[in-house]
Amino acid sequence: MKRGIQTHHMSTASDSENNMSLCANCGKGEEAGINLKACAACKSVKYCTRDCQIAHRPQHKKECKKRAKELHDEKLFEQPPPDEDCPICMQRLPTLAKGKVYMACCGKIICCGCTHAFQSRATKKEEDICPFCRTPMPDEEEAIKRLNKRMELNDAQAIHDTGTYYAKGVYGLSQNYTKALEFYHRAAELGHGTANYNLGMTYHTGDIGVKVDEKKAKHYYELAAMRGQTDARHNLGCFEEQAGNKDRALKHFMIAVKDGSSTSLESIKRRYEMGITTKDVYDEALRSYQAYLDEVKSDQRDEAAALYSKYY
Repeated sequence: MKRGIQTHHMSTASDSENNMSLCANCGKGEEAGINLKACAACKSVKYCTRDCQIAHRPQHKKECKKRAKELHDEKLFEQPPPDEDCPICMQRLPTLAKGKVYMACCGKIICCGCTHAFQSRATKKEEDICPFCRTPMPDEEEAIKRLNKRMELNDAQAIHDTGTYYAKGVYGLSQNYTKALEFYHRAAELGHGTANYNLGMTYHTGDIGVKVDEKKAKHYYELAAMRGQTDARHNLGCFEEQAGNKDRALKHFMIAVKDGSSTSLESIKRRYEMGITTKDVYDEALRSYQAYLDEVKSDQRDEAAALYSKYY
């Protein structure tokens, strides 16, 4: 045998499949009627029992952590799916909160353009009704009743909004940070991006009665970012930049820009002006941001935005 030449064959996809059909510790296979369960962290090995998993842990630990981190990053740096379309104009909803409104009567999120267009055409009798389901707008007491009904249906937006009302002490609810956090956690568990972002902000700044905890803040920012929350994504970019991880920071900023974050676009511009980022990257960011604007743009929304800026 020539020096340095390995005699075992190269690993292939079929080898991985065969390994996944055997217990990584004892070698028992599924063909014997054993129900193998994959390692929850890395998904790359299986075990027949909990005892086998524990016994194999010392030799698997390092590779498990490495693969789990790779899987996490793959998911973290995917471009999130866009927001749902407005149920009236069937156009993508803007990511900015002021570009859309939640209607607790029907549980729909409607773009500002459609609400503006409806109100501008409405008669005196119609101007205070929901543009989608035509239900009259509620007073404070009725608004909370409607939110409660939506929460019974596990409506994450209603749960999040109730948490916000407790945090601010509005709509007839007394300010209660404990309840606010309770509702944010509940909405976050249902996958609500802004609820996860609010939890991240809470632990980032120490607001509403919790201690600053950057590890928890980053955890909730990541959950929010993976659900398309651009402010959380931008904050993750800032975290990575402060830690000296320039490439990871840029990835976060670019993903946020594609979903309409002007703040992340400014960060990329600043990096370009400082010579950290190339002109090609900045140009790509500009094109991505313009593509987002084109996707959410409409005459109705432009009119609503102009009216909003006039009064606020």
